[in-house]
Amino acid sequence: MIEPHIVIVAFPSAQILDVTGPLEVFSTASRMLPEPRYRTEVVSAHGGPVLSTSGLEFGSTPIADVRGEIDTLVVSGGRDMDAAIADEHLVHHVRLLGERARRITSVCSGAFLLAATGLLDGRRATTHWAECAMLARDFPRVAVETDAIYVRDGNLWTSAGVTAGIDLALALVSEDRGRRAAAAVARQLVVYLRRSGGQRQFSAALAAQSEEHEPVREVLEWLTANLAADLSIPALAMRANLSERQFSRVFKAAVGVTPAEQVEALRIDAACGLLETTSRTTEQIAAACGFGVPETMHRAFRRRLRTTPGQHRQHFGSG
Repeated sequence: MIEPHIVIVAFPSAQILDVTGPLEVFSTASRMLPEPRYRTEVVSAHGGPVLSTSGLEFGSTPIADVRGEIDTLVVSGGRDMDAAIADEHLVHHVRLLGERARRITSVCSGAFLLAATGLLDGRRATTHWAECAMLARDFPRVAVETDAIYVRDGNLWTSAGVTAGIDLALALVSEDRGRRAAAAVARQLVVYLRRSGGQRQFSAALAAQSEEHEPVREVLEWLTANLAADLSIPALAMRANLSERQFSRVFKAAVGVTPAEQVEALRIDAACGLLETTSRTTEQIAAACGFGVPETMHRAFRRRLRTTPGQHRQHFGSG
């Protein structure tokens, strides 16, 4: 039985988790699941040791030496992406590998390297939330999606920042071997098979942690523990001791979304957690998360996640 050949492309100052995250998923799948096992290979422009952003060095083989059929190409991201894109030898061989591969994927800023090859032209893609605007600006032929952990467009898969490479690799295993097999790998690695929500929620939460405007930071910290409270703009502005107009302006500048969007994102995230881990009814969950009634929660799920609470529980619940 032919072993699927996974080729992971790295370069100096690569993000170590962009490489080792997918690598560990495929390695764990090979140990746990019946054959065929995945055959993994880490390559760089000229081979040899690669120094990652964390200072950890790992080995690689020359990208030009890759032989045989390629099942999946994984392009990692990293700090010195400008230098990687300027490396004509690397870009040329990534393009050649992409043309040979059954599947083409990237992790985090690896989407920039893929875009430089032209392989993303006319395709939907994503990258780290902080770099989506830059990707859209530098490569206008790419349809950039800003609120996704990973995006699939045919045989092309791109993922968001750093740990999203694990989400991506699990999705690839699920496509190859079925959801139950991928879930077994996820359990072994002690990670979710699929995270709920999109990266906009994560970027907003990260922004909240670093917010220097004290009243807004206090409101953000209070929100999560009080989702069933009155979270209207007047109520939140009063808590921040700001006018409604000033609060809305300062909040969006800090978090990147409006107060209403942040509240809905937090409520959906909390509802997803309860749907996945408890047997509470949708009525109970809607009330606990501040939606009030199931119909409001249902509309929010449809709008944000393109699914329903019931479907989410069916797909991601603990059973």
